[in-house]
Amino acid sequence: MRRLSVYVLFSFLVVLIALPASSQKVLSAILKKSEIRIGTTGNQPPFSMKSKTGELIGYEVDLAKALAKTMGVKLTLVELPFAELLPALKSGKVDAVMSGMTMTPERNLQVLFAGPYTLSGKTILTKSALVNEFASATPGNEKKYKIVTLKGSTSADFVKDIMTKQELVTADSYNDAVAMLLSGKADAMVADKPICVVTLMKNQGKDLVITDKPLSIEPIGMALPSDDPQFLNLVQNYILTLQLAGTLEQLEKMWFQDGAWMLNVQ
Repeated sequence: MRRLSVYVLFSFLVVLIALPASSQKVLSAILKKSEIRIGTTGNQPPFSMKSKTGELIGYEVDLAKALAKTMGVKLTLVELPFAELLPALKSGKVDAVMSGMTMTPERNLQVLFAGPYTLSGKTILTKSALVNEFASATPGNEKKYKIVTLKGSTSADFVKDIMTKQELVTADSYNDAVAMLLSGKADAMVADKPICVVTLMKNQGKDLVITDKPLSIEPIGMALPSDDPQFLNLVQNYILTLQLAGTLEQLEKMWFQDGAWMLNVQ
């Protein structure tokens, strides 16, 4: 497996060398300055979050480090609110985005996506007194609740398009969203299942629960500039290599199944 991974990377690098520099705008700039800037919110556990020492850690942080190491460049993580990540990518402020971002057709009209490197799905996080109401709701008998989501996220779109009778409120970060839920300013939060699970683990004893089954299945990937297909090709091969080597499976076990890392989170 290791030989296969090395062969894939070597073969692809040979192809890259043969490509015209004009078609490698972003990739050429990364290699020239020996640095890749990847945008993330830094507050979407287990994808990215701050350790007790202030260092960014998480599933996507480890993936970003592996990419930078493979390319032989320095990694710079740029923290931005979720809604500002794609604008930052399109303006050139960052070279890529890794922040629990769902690969949607609408986003693909703006940027390219490599992946998916994991799957997620929408889940409802709420108080125990309400979870059965959400789980048993059927068209025609839904009550109106105040639902909080991350601003600019597919969760916000999900609430607007699917939970049409509910009142949508948005927050700049998941910390703000959870605070609204705990204080009673929102009845529930809709987010990707990994985030809801981690939030539940971090807030034990606060009467929070999640619905059993995800409300959707969504591919999570890395957003890349729309004008550099060679950069996309490089990252896609990198993700495939990590999958073949079993690295993605190891990281998923570490960040999605084993909660030991939570002892090191702010």
